Amino acid sequence: MLFSATAQQVQPAAEYRRRAEEMFNRVWTLYRVPQFGLFSEYYPQQHKDSLTYMQDGHVQSKAVSYLWPLSGIVTSANILMRLPGSKAVYKPYLDTVMAAMYQYRDTTRKPAGYQAYPAKFETVDRYYDDNGLVAIDYAEAYENTRNPLYLSRAKEVFTFIMSGWTDTLGGGVTWLEGHSDQKPACSNGMATLAALKIYKASGDRYYLQQGIRFYEWMYKNLRDSAGLYVNDIKTATGKVNPVYYTYNTGSMLEAAMVLYAITGEKKYYTQASQTALSAYDYFGKPQEGMRSAFCDLPWFATILFRGYAAYYAVNKNTKYLTAIIAQVDHAWNNSDPNGLLNHDWSEARDTAGKPKWLLDEACIAEIYARMALLNIKQKNL
Repeated sequence: MLFSATAQQVQPAAEYRRRAEEMFNRVWTLYRVPQFGLFSEYYPQQHKDSLTYMQDGHVQSKAVSYLWPLSGIVTSANILMRLPGSKAVYKPYLDTVMAAMYQYRDTTRKPAGYQAYPAKFETVDRYYDDNGLVAIDYAEAYENTRNPLYLSRAKEVFTFIMSGWTDTLGGGVTWLEGHSDQKPACSNGMATLAALKIYKASGDRYYLQQGIRFYEWMYKNLRDSAGLYVNDIKTATGKVNPVYYTYNTGSMLEAAMVLYAITGEKKYYTQASQTALSAYDYFGKPQEGMRSAFCDLPWFATILFRGYAAYYAVNKNTKYLTAIIAQVDHAWNNSDPNGLLNHDWSEARDTAGKPKWLLDEACIAEIYARMALLNIKQKNL
């Protein structure tokens, strides 16, 4: 079902803030593994499952989460710090999760980069998309705290990302260090945003230049005629993989709006407008592999939400944001006995309290905090 903006009952900013804080505290309580200063992949923490989101296919979950799910908590802590009067409350949480993220830093391979599992336990793969998320989180943590250590670490991570840049297909980075089979939207989209956010934090034009370089490569190689971004391009053949995920388009929608804000060049706003509308039309109804409208994966949809939030800041068009929040609110109203949301936002209430993935839950606090900050009024719809 495609939700219309007029059908969505937007809650007051105070209610979205309450939900964001409640969800963040719930995730912190249920998933935290204090003895390691880290978080579990699932709740209940005793649940173990086969993970399919890495190169090796089916990898068993372990005592603590892999890096990708952890990033959801880091981003939530960053955005909660921006709520009025919240810096002092959430700074200790932010510093704690940043220290947790630092445990994934690997210095045994040069340049230093962040691997998929904490380095003190074992040596595992280093993914360029993961490192893009880490660089973004560090840059935003610096913006929130002005701690120069965070900016320095963001730059270090970006050095690792650039070590993966090759001239094959005119540039871009691959998904995984040491594997050259594909250049995906996830790695290059997050690298684009990482560069632009480091530029905003530091004023160093090198990062602006690299951000534009990544953006132009993405635009040329992975953007289709409608303004959506495909999943990847194969390095051996130059053939694109015409699979669409919300987060690939969402990251580039946000990047276009960041570039428009930085440069004032109208082309970025025009490109963002086309992408925003096409994403609404495409993802607003379930596609193959989609679980519900706007939700192929809750965290993926959160990235699209970030893009729409950046677009709303200029355009003030509420329909994109309210269509997504309708789905989130449905999931919120059908949470399980522990207050955790379904992986599929359209499902009915889970009365059994099935195991819930950290990544699916951590992003809910972020979405609600962003809605609170936007403070969209019902009368605007």
